[in-house]
Amino acid sequence: MRWLSFEATASVAYKEFLHIYRDRRVLLLVLLLPPLFTLLFGHAFETSELTDVPCMLINRDNTPRSQEFTDIISKNKTFRWRYGSPEIRNESDLIGYHVRATLVVPQGWNESLENGDPKPLLLYLDNGDINTADAVEGSVRQSLGDFQLKQRDRMIENLPEEVFELGKQLQVQVRKRFVSMMEMWSVDGKLLYNPKSRVIDYVVPGIIGLILQLLTVTLMACTIARERESGTLYQLMITALRRREIVIGKMLPYLVVSSLLIIIIMLLSRWHFGVAFHDLPALALVCLLFLLCSLGLGLLISAFSRTQTQAIQFSVFFLLPVFVLSGAFAPLEQLPQAVRYIAELFPLTHFCRAFRLVNMYSAGLQFYVNDLVILLAGAVITFLGAAFLLRRIEQ
Repeated sequence: MRWLSFEATASVAYKEFLHIYRDRRVLLLVLLLPPLFTLLFGHAFETSELTDVPCMLINRDNTPRSQEFTDIISKNKTFRWRYGSPEIRNESDLIGYHVRATLVVPQGWNESLENGDPKPLLLYLDNGDINTADAVEGSVRQSLGDFQLKQRDRMIENLPEEVFELGKQLQVQVRKRFVSMMEMWSVDGKLLYNPKSRVIDYVVPGIIGLILQLLTVTLMACTIARERESGTLYQLMITALRRREIVIGKMLPYLVVSSLLIIIIMLLSRWHFGVAFHDLPALALVCLLFLLCSLGLGLLISAFSRTQTQAIQFSVFFLLPVFVLSGAFAPLEQLPQAVRYIAELFPLTHFCRAFRLVNMYSAGLQFYVNDLVILLAGAVITFLGAAFLLRRIEQ
């Protein structure tokens, strides 16, 4: 007795292909949404540089030195400055002024610099989203450091000759230490694996995975539920078709369509965003196992859903935590330890990790074989679960 009939499986697959082709809404969803989402997500994560943050600058000192500082910070692309009047007293009302930060140069700042007891600049920050405040404060400190460096160089140039003569009388080792303390100490950083610091190169597996899982799980979840609602599921069950032939036949069309979508998304990412893909055979294996696991999940949801509405609801409940906890757009290390254990249950977590290890790190199979095994196990378990639920329907 043959384990699987190719003709029977092909007939179920052909029927499902016809349904996809005849349902214009599904066809439109499959053809248009993946490229559109790729462009939207890609441009959203194309760069990590924060720019054009609306901020207000108030210069109450109004001296040439404070004006020099405002000229320097005005060239910083992080900010989109509005210049407030020195008479403003409610500068902390960020919502009222429609800004994310207010920087105030206090009155007497120039005099305090001359006296060697500098007054601090006042910086009011909107910490609502946490990240923006840190980035804005860092950019302010950077511009202030540039200004301070220029002031230091100018002060050294204007020192009297007597100071330099006295300096020459110091021991060489002391002079070297003095010069070293006056200069900025550096770090020789070398960027590995993503030397161009492009966020799009890091998040592209998340974009691919989210789009595919959104389509595969949702569409597959509706297949058997649709047959049950239309009354054709029982007709399929009483035919000579085996349950495994029904399951595989239902899955094959979406596997073919999803594989084509992966190629389209990768070509679009390469052409439009300049994302390079390496070791294509290994990437193909990762994508195949992820697709099988996602399709299996969709089939499993479809098998125990009585209606298409239920199937979509179950799919949404599954996909919502996946978007946030899978590490698609941020490292899993940023999550609490307990949440990371939950994240390991999602196929997208293992897909993103394996994809990045192959594409960004050029890692060997031993580094991501565990992720492949988990994806394969997920595919087997979900397919067997779907077949078991179909058996219960048959009985």
